[in-house]
Amino acid sequence: MVFVLLVIAFLRLNKTSCIMKAIKNRVQLMGYLGADPEIKIFEETKKLAHIRLAVNDRYKNAKGEWVDETQWFNLVAWSKLAVYAEKYLIKGIEVAIEGRLINKSYTDKNLVKRFSTDIHLSEILILTKKKELV
Repeated sequence: MVFVLLVIAFLRLNKTSCIMKAIKNRVQLMGYLGADPEIKIFEETKKLAHIRLAVNDRYKNAKGEWVDETQWFNLVAWSKLAVYAEKYLIKGIEVAIEGRLINKSYTDKNLVKRFSTDIHLSEILILTKKKELV
């Protein structure tokens, strides 16, 4: 009986572990594009798209007043997603994205160490309807 319970506990733990591994560096956001994508071409065949995404949030503060906040995110799309971004994405449309966080550091021209976080995209879904674009 104890052995059976241990096996069941192990299987549950193993299933949870598999689920957690699948989501360990995964970001999903919905928001609006702040500008048209900036496209860069490397070696004539590789494309890179830099995209700015605004995500609006609304909540009540301690005084009970509504507060609107906008968070800005840097998105990076490579290859086929960059081609898709160049062809279909324009400033102001609503999108849903999925990707993973990438942290970078660099030294600027004043020799100050800077840090940035980008989201490297794996999926883009346009939420704005075609008739709304006209």
